[in-house]
Parts: sequence; structure tokens; C-alpha cells
Amino acid sequence: MLKIDMRKIYNFYPVEPVPDPAALPTSGDLYYECLDCTEIVNSLPFIKSACNCGNLVGSDGKLVVRNPESVRVVRGKLR
Repeated sequence: MLKIDMRKIYNFYPVEPVPDPAALPTSGDLYYECLDCTEIVNSLPFIKSACNCGNLVGSDGKLVVRNPESVRVVRGKLR
């Protein structure tokens, strides 16, 4: 698994209004920040991705969120 610090590539801004944890949105420019370990993972990961604590795990365009209440949805813009 490739570990890339996404903050070196993108500026992240919280999505407003805050989405309901039961229905997290997905899009190519949306990312999830794990509030437990502060890692950021794309909402549609096409390469194997995971946060350090295992709350966010995904690949092939699918992401599993184990604890949606510990996730902040952010929009990424290239620096």
C-alpha cells in the first residue's frame, strides 16, 4: 500500500453543510479525514488505501468506513 501525505499535494476545505454520517457523499474531489488518526483518504480510492487506525479502508472505487461519526468530509484542491 502506498502511503502519501495528501496534505503535501492538496489544500483541504471542510464541506458545508456538514453531511450526515449515515449518508456520506462520494466524488472525485471529495476526501475523508479520519478524526481518530488524522489521515486523509479519497472517497473513491482506485488504489489500495487505508488510514493508520483502519477506520477508512478501500480500493477499486469502493471505500469502507467503519465509524462514520469519526470522519470529516473535505474537498481537495491542488496546491
